[in-house]
Amino acid sequence: MSPITDLLKKDLSLKRKPSATSGASAPKPEETSKNESPESSQPKRAQKQRKASSGSRHKQLVGLSIGASELAAAVIVNNGRPKLVKAAQHSLPSDVVSGGEVRDSEALANEIAAFFSAADLPRKNVRVGIASSRTGVRVFERPDVDDPRQLANAIRFRAYETLPIPIEEAMLDYHVVEGTTAPDRVLLAVAYRDLVDRFSATCAAAKIELAGIDIEAFALLRAVGGEPLPAGQRAEAARVAVSIGHDRTTVAVSDGHVCEFTRVLDWGGARVTAAIERALEVNAGEAERIKRSLDISSQAPEAGDERTTKAVEAARREVNGLARELASSLHFYQDQPDSLGFAEITITGGGAHLQGIAEQLEELIGISVRVADPFARVGSGHGISSGGQDGSLAVAIGLGIED
Repeated sequence: MSPITDLLKKDLSLKRKPSATSGASAPKPEETSKNESPESSQPKRAQKQRKASSGSRHKQLVGLSIGASELAAAVIVNNGRPKLVKAAQHSLPSDVVSGGEVRDSEALANEIAAFFSAADLPRKNVRVGIASSRTGVRVFERPDVDDPRQLANAIRFRAYETLPIPIEEAMLDYHVVEGTTAPDRVLLAVAYRDLVDRFSATCAAAKIELAGIDIEAFALLRAVGGEPLPAGQRAEAARVAVSIGHDRTTVAVSDGHVCEFTRVLDWGGARVTAAIERALEVNAGEAERIKRSLDISSQAPEAGDERTTKAVEAARREVNGLARELASSLHFYQDQPDSLGFAEITITGGGAHLQGIAEQLEELIGISVRVADPFARVGSGHGISSGGQDGSLAVAIGLGIED
């Protein structure tokens, strides 16, 4: 076993962690948890909840995932079991979106407008996902206040105490989860206002009517995190979903009903492409073509030429970096009170199509890893054209699901 494997597997547990009797210090925004119906750090909580802002369920939603290299959209009909009725993808020029944030609003608006027209997508009831280190979540005990307005003020005051960003620059939303054997908890979501405003303004410029803006991690769990458990139930092992994108990776950990942890990693498939480009001294287009032909698992047949061997070694080195960051995230989650053990990690996103990446991550981290089926909750993907990149649709599908 290599030193990196020893390091990554250290202390990762397959068992749940006992509840703490005292609260832990607040983590950084990108290292915390959130979901539509969160739970406290004690077992057997009810998930019945109240939301700060009201909103009705949508029978049809268009999930729009905005990544650094492409747009992905999924039209979902939510009538009983969610059903995928249409999906489309559209490549983006470089530097329009980076790190989960809009860099060129005008160019992005033009691309979105052209995409929706070419794919004949509905322009109403569109839900956009965001994933950035400038979003965060806090979970804390519900203030002992009954009046809704006073409760909102108390939560805002608590946010002012705990958030590392100026409250006047933040956009807040929260859910209250009523407990049975535990106190009610508040799940507070926060994002920098300018980050949200730029996505909102860009969609308005593209003449897209938004139904909402969601955290990408929760859409990811809705798509590939399995069927949600009924209220009051909690899985024996955490469900871990990972979406590997072009320049970032989203990690989400669920107890089967609630997302208990999420983090955005500064790692994407572009790193593997760049590593191959350097190792073989080829251009980016050629490096991408080579990457798609590789199998980086240790069980893969040995390469028949030096060029392929160099490419595989370069790709594996970069995937080792993802394994380190993912293991660090899982360690952080398991340091929290009442955290669950791990049984499996599911991966998706365009980066998950690198052959052998699941096997490589499993070998390094010591937890079973499999590539998720993004169509698992929405029926068959038959007739959906994704250019062999089904995983790129996962977040868009989750954004369209209304649980």
